[in-house]
Amino acid sequence: MNFISTNNPARRVPLKEAVLSSLPPDNGLYMPERLPVLEPDFWQDWRDLTFQEIAFRVAQAFFGEDIPAAALRSIVDEVLTFDAPLVPLTGQQYILELFHGPTLAFKDFGARFMARLMGWLTRDDAKLLTVLVATSGDTGGAVAHAFHDVPGIRVVILYPQGKVSGLQEKQLTTLGGNITALEVDGTFDDCQRLVKAALLDTGLAGRLQLTSANSINISRLVPQIFYYIHSARQLPAGTEPVMVVPSGNLGNLTAGLLAERLGLKVRQFIAANNRNDVLTQYLAGHPYEPRPSEVTLSNAMDVGAPSNFARMLALFGNDQQAMRRRVSGCMVSDEQTRAAILEVANAHDYILDPHGAVGWCAAKQWQLKHPEATTVILETAHPSKFPEVIESVLDSGRVVIPERLACLANKEKHAIPMPADEAAFSAWLGQLPATK
Repeated sequence: MNFISTNNPARRVPLKEAVLSSLPPDNGLYMPERLPVLEPDFWQDWRDLTFQEIAFRVAQAFFGEDIPAAALRSIVDEVLTFDAPLVPLTGQQYILELFHGPTLAFKDFGARFMARLMGWLTRDDAKLLTVLVATSGDTGGAVAHAFHDVPGIRVVILYPQGKVSGLQEKQLTTLGGNITALEVDGTFDDCQRLVKAALLDTGLAGRLQLTSANSINISRLVPQIFYYIHSARQLPAGTEPVMVVPSGNLGNLTAGLLAERLGLKVRQFIAANNRNDVLTQYLAGHPYEPRPSEVTLSNAMDVGAPSNFARMLALFGNDQQAMRRRVSGCMVSDEQTRAAILEVANAHDYILDPHGAVGWCAAKQWQLKHPEATTVILETAHPSKFPEVIESVLDSGRVVIPERLACLANKEKHAIPMPADEAAFSAWLGQLPATK
């Protein structure tokens, strides 16, 4: 299958170029030239399939024309060594736990798949692959863990100084080896801008083999489809869920929309925003107006210029009304986020992380008008990653920190300071070696 740019559908490139270049030169985003559909035989048996088999069939729909089935199945099996269970809060409200991977965040699904796919695609290349990633929280840790010690690949992670939690920072600054962290004096949007500028720099591209591990990369987006279908098969037969998606850069939401295009029955999507609510404003009928991001309790969603909005527009043919019919928006304040954490802990003995709490508030608002609806709230990270927020609301000790996170607390941070300046970042990249 070829892939096309959202800015120029006439530009068609093969899978390897789409994955390894990450961005088209016209600054669009790559999408499949045709959206695959899972055949009726899949939907006849899907409830009886394993998570791994569902994932393989989805991956094959997008990548099967370019990657042998045996290699693709091996990639999927190496990625999905953990589950994404659906946990009921009430009879009509469910939490989809996406934090059972090695870095306790939903980003593990996409990052682990991408690392193995890129390793397979570059197995015979002479150049060292340099993976650039901007993070507002969980992406950096997931990418660092997924790519650590992968031969022929180095990773450069850009994160905003003082705007990720302490344990999140340790996840991306303590591995060393082929992982380098840059502490940017700016916001996540600045980090994302630096990455995009580097990917579009023809001088750098001529010397280094650059790609991105953000959700601008199509190979990180597709694996997120896996758990949408897996979650729905855990519901009672015939249920068409309302998918409630804590939304920042919109990759998770876009993956859900792709799952629907594959044939998954979804009643409605809800984009749950914090104060960085440019999508919610658009879904209310206003023009799309990116703006500088603001710092909130749900830091991974502090995005003022979400990249994947371009893919959402492409899916809906640039039709605002069509998008509004399938996706509803909801803005949740920090005060509402704290109140949600407290209410759910007291009523259900379940502790939400700040992002899941934003989703829970959005689901609650939807159910006030649609009390018969079944909602699935995507819980994107383990609450122990946000101890300052949780302990400001609940008694200390309520959240048990898993050992794979607790062991990072005393490790030494290694990060290189970097101004939010494209020329400075380009110069730093320019001094890196190019070959393996």
